[in-house]
Amino acid sequence: MKYTRRSFVKTAGIGGAALATYPGVNLMSEMPLKAEVLNPYNRVPVSLIIDDSTCLVNMAHYGIPQFAEVFPDQYKQDWRKLPREIPDSFVREFGEWCHENGVKGKYSIVPYPACTGWVNRFIPGWTKRELEDSLNLVRELMVPDWDIHPEMVSHTRVIDIKTGKPFPFPTPEYMENWEWSQKKSADELAAYQVYALNILKEAGLPCEGLTTPGGYGGQNQNNLALGSLDALRDVYKAEIPHYFRDLFTEKGVSVSPKVLHPSGLNGSDPKCVVSIIGCTGDWFGGWDGMVPGSADKFITEDLGSGRMIDVIDSGEPAIIVCHWPGVYYNGEHTGFNILKEVKARLDRKYDHLVWMKLSEIARYWAAKELTTITVNPGRIVLNAPFATPGFTLKLSSSVRNPGIKNGSKELKPLLRVKSLKELKSDTWYSDKTGSILCFDLEKGSGEVIF
Repeated sequence: MKYTRRSFVKTAGIGGAALATYPGVNLMSEMPLKAEVLNPYNRVPVSLIIDDSTCLVNMAHYGIPQFAEVFPDQYKQDWRKLPREIPDSFVREFGEWCHENGVKGKYSIVPYPACTGWVNRFIPGWTKRELEDSLNLVRELMVPDWDIHPEMVSHTRVIDIKTGKPFPFPTPEYMENWEWSQKKSADELAAYQVYALNILKEAGLPCEGLTTPGGYGGQNQNNLALGSLDALRDVYKAEIPHYFRDLFTEKGVSVSPKVLHPSGLNGSDPKCVVSIIGCTGDWFGGWDGMVPGSADKFITEDLGSGRMIDVIDSGEPAIIVCHWPGVYYNGEHTGFNILKEVKARLDRKYDHLVWMKLSEIARYWAAKELTTITVNPGRIVLNAPFATPGFTLKLSSSVRNPGIKNGSKELKPLLRVKSLKELKSDTWYSDKTGSILCFDLEKGSGEVIF
């Protein structure tokens, strides 16, 4: 399957607050003070996106024959030899290893996986108890470290949301992966996405974002963003909705999250939606779990090259992309073992990474780009439409005794640390090049006072 997410997002976010330069006076030097928002905790965010996952069903086994009906010349994989199930025993092994090793990211739950059955009701071939046990495993083991996303409704046939039945036409115009979404309005996309989200909500799963299957919305990205914003706010009241649609593997192409359609930033109900962008291909075991990958594409054994190095060294979030059938790899641990090796190599090379869920990255970037920063003598005034942990400011020269004051709360002094490695919330670091302050940014008005 030619499975790409390379369509460029045409709707730009606004980033006016990432670097703030104002004629404030630095009390230490009488020079104009500049304030720049850095990455959270002055670290590089890393995350793992898992696509095509759901409860019990192996999407490759059930999806390939449906794709082949539409494009018989392109889908010749022997799907019958693939396992029909990705068992919960593997989900548990994977989730426990990730938790122990600090790996976080996004885990899809396809609501009506390949039209086999409904995760909020029943899936033929498995008992009601088996489905409920699978959902409980996701709730208890995965949810703390992973965002849960629908990948539309079925990831194969488009569903008639009036009847709940798949449309009977095996053509690109009625497949979620291809043409159906490309000319739909924002309202039409939102209605379809609301349908998917409501299934997950009925299944007792939390959700702040969604993932597009295949080419869904690739030629209709502005409406996709607006539809995602409306759907996630409607069903889950998500404060900062996000979605995953694109990935770029070309060196030099930005993979920074895009903060889109901000509005009402000075009111009580600010809005935006964040497009999360992956930086790798699936180099584990592919979407079908039939072609083994290699850790070297991510980071070589000598730690000298690889896509992760390119992105991490640029300072942008390094978000890995994979597919669940390839992690399980036809009943083996091939893709899982590649992930373990990639994590081990990253740990050997870097000591300034922070693993984050997509919702955490989206929140930080919304705060980074939309917070208004005004530098005055002896203080920096912050007007934040969204709160975020670990908000990190770099000041162009040294200051003395900084503290953070949020609204009517008392001034909270920051604790000075001797090394940037020690930087965490409510601390600051200073040297001859300037000062770096880290604190939890609260929604509304606040001040950094020297």
